Formats: sequence, structure tokens, C-alpha cells
Amino acid sequence: MQNNKTKLALVITDGVGFRNFILSDFLKYAEDTFDEVVILSCLPKEVYKAYTNIRVIELDVFEETFKTWFFRKAKEIAHLKLHQNGNLGIQDNIKTNDSKLKTTRGYATRFIYQLTSVFHSEPNIQLFQKLQNKTFSNHSITRAYASILEQEQFSLLFVTHQRPPYIAPLVYAAQQRKLKTVAFIFSWDNLASKGRMASNFDYYLVWSELMKQDLLQFYTSINEVQIKVVGTPQFVPYVMDDYKLSKQDFISEFNLDAKLKTICFSCGDISTSKNDELYIETIANSIADKIIEPVNFIVRTSPAEDPVRFECLVEKFPFIMWNFPKWLQVRANHQESWSQRIPTLDDVKQLRALLEYSDLNINMLSTMSLDFMLFDKPVINPIFGNQSNGLYDDQRFLGYAHIQHLVNSQSSKVVKNKTELLNAISVYLNTDEDSANRKKFIKQQVGVSLEETNKQLVQSLKAWT
Repeated sequence: MQNNKTKLALVITDGVGFRNFILSDFLKYAEDTFDEVVILSCLPKEVYKAYTNIRVIELDVFEETFKTWFFRKAKEIAHLKLHQNGNLGIQDNIKTNDSKLKTTRGYATRFIYQLTSVFHSEPNIQLFQKLQNKTFSNHSITRAYASILEQEQFSLLFVTHQRPPYIAPLVYAAQQRKLKTVAFIFSWDNLASKGRMASNFDYYLVWSELMKQDLLQFYTSINEVQIKVVGTPQFVPYVMDDYKLSKQDFISEFNLDAKLKTICFSCGDISTSKNDELYIETIANSIADKIIEPVNFIVRTSPAEDPVRFECLVEKFPFIMWNFPKWLQVRANHQESWSQRIPTLDDVKQLRALLEYSDLNINMLSTMSLDFMLFDKPVINPIFGNQSNGLYDDQRFLGYAHIQHLVNSQSSKVVKNKTELLNAISVYLNTDEDSANRKKFIKQQVGVSLEETNKQLVQSLKAWT
């Protein structure tokens, strides 16, 4: 780097990355450590104005051509085929990705499945990656990205989510310039049950030693020296004073009865959590029928979807307090429109208050289990559906590797029917017997304290420049 100045390119790919890296204390450490930080944004430039004075370069939106999609899909399916043995999450993903459509992509998908039944070794995957890169190597947007990198002369390109397909041309442009690239592994389930990363990177930041072992298992071309355990900024706002509400503010905000305990049900999105309405209705009926002791009942819906599916429940149970996440849709015309939703400060404050002051959380095996456990709150995971009872089969998730860690930890109560759910609620409202298990599970999943996370993360980035 000319003049030995260190210049970090921070790539924000979506709304969750915005929350994790802009609304946490990451920028404070980054600006103290690097001579310059520039945000390369897949979100509109104006969304940053209220939060930082750092320079933002808005990236043109890359949309895949058929050829790019084909080789990206081949790479991902080959990765899944390579690692499917003994991994139900990946086997599930293979089924989900298959297509019976009589369209160009439908026929192409079936061809890819045949192709990758033979060609799915790690060298084959790397070949598909090279072919994918070749499809956009001369694309106008790739050239625009290369021009930005040439002009800016960064020391390091830090991509805050390893999976979005639209980042592949940017990473390729960096590789062509011999600019070092770093990826942050985005979520607790991304390695053990999801498809291939968008590209290869020089270095990787992971949540924990467990995630590090997953990375080495599923990406055999990666060496241990390329990986650093840093925790995750996802939870850092929970220890920042900026987002703290008092208990009185919480009670007022949600119009609660201060004398009662509070149950919070947190929804997944409809793609994986289709039985949420059933669980909410079961709890609400039990409250109405006085089977459960009098409580405040709050439902927080997923920020990844429009909560229209709960309209009937809103009408049927007026005593439920609904928390619809205050996320703003900042761009609609995008191949992954959900990625263009960003949280407001009010939403982060409300979420933190829910975690801190609720007495019990119920969710269908979502990451929110970790959020509540960070505040040492009891968690119940209902999964009523199986292959034979006509409900959406959410019990199959018990075979997913990251969920097996949760079950084995005995840090939550996993319940399979109404009786078990109501018993678990009764127990947890009166006694908390699993605090020690929760703390062990958090230590396993989030390997660095929240107070230290961004400091260690930025130090790791600096060491790689």
C-alpha cells in the first residue's frame, strides 16, 4: 500500500449487515485502527447519513445472467452433494433446490443435478467457481467494481456476509487486483446446512471454535491460519448503552401489566416456520382459558416478511401485544428484496428490551433462542409437525447439525405437542432449572464476549493488511 496507509473497504450487503456493523460499535474500532474506512454498499447510500460520516460508495446492483446462474447453481449443488452424507440439513437443502418446473431454469436445474451426481469433488467445485467468474469477468458492473478498487487502493476488502450471489463480481475484481479479501460467516446455520459461499476468500471470521471446525470440514481448501474466531457483532447492541430502555419504558411501550410476567413468542419467517400461527393460537387460547396463569403475551414477527399471515390472530386475540419489527424497505427492485430492509434504532431498542425484560421466550428453533439466552432467559422450542400428522414437518429440523447442538446442550425445552408446551411454560414461569446449560451453550456458539467482539474483529482485520 502506498505511503503504508491502511484503508479498509467495508462491504455492507444487506439490512442485517447494516444492523451488525453500522448499528454496533464496529465503526468506532475500525476508525481508530485503520487510517481510512470506506463503506461499499449494496444498500442505497442515503441510509447511512443518520449514523456515520464515513464515505459511502453505493455499488451498482448486479443481476445474474443465465450463464452466471448456471455455474453458480452447479457450484452450490456440487457442494451439497459432496457433503450430504450424514447431514440432514444439507439433504433437505438438496430437495428444496430441485425443480420440476418446465422452464429454462427448471430443465437446467435437473441437468445440474445429473451433472453434479458425478462431478462434485472439491476440484470440480473450484472449476465451477472459475467458470462462474468467467461469465461476469467482462460485465460492465464488474468493470465498474474494478474501477472503484483501482481508484481507491484499498488494503483489505471485508465482506460482511459470505453468501449473497451478487457480491461475487466484486470479490472477483478484488482477486484480479491481488487485493486481500475477508468474509464474515453470517449465521449459526450457514455452514452446516446451507449452500456454497459466493466466492473464495483469503481469510474468514467466525463466531466460535465450533464454527471454525465446520468451516474446515466443509471447505477443505481452507487452512486454519486463514480463520479467526471473533464472536459476532449481531448481538453487540445488547451491551451498548445507546439501545437500553428502562423496564418502565418497556412496560409503557408495550402497554403491559407490570404485576404480570411476560411471555414473548418470536416468529420465524414463513419459509421455515409455517406452524407459528398454531403455536401462538395454542398459547393464546390457554391464556384465555386460564390454563396458563395470567401473563402478558407479546408476539414479535420476523423482519424478513410482511406479517399479513397473522391478521386473523390480531383480530381474534386482542390481548396479544404485537411487535412488528420497525424495518424500512429501502429498495424494492432487487433480486433479493428482503435484503433491502434495514432496522430502525427504535426497533433495536425494542428488541433489546424484549430480551431483557421478558420472562420467557418461545420460538421454533430460530436464532432468537441465542438472543434470549444471552440475557439468561428460558427458551421453549415448539415443533408439533412431523411426517404423519398433517402439520408442516418442523420436527425434521432436529436432524440439522446446528439444532443437534442446541438439543444436546439441554439449554432449552424442545416440545412436540400442546401438553408438553403448556407443561414447559408452567415450569419456566415458576422455576428456572437450565441457566447453567444456557451459559455453556452460548459459550459454545458465541466464542468471544460481546464487549470484546468488535475490538477483536478489527484487530484480526488489521493483522491481515
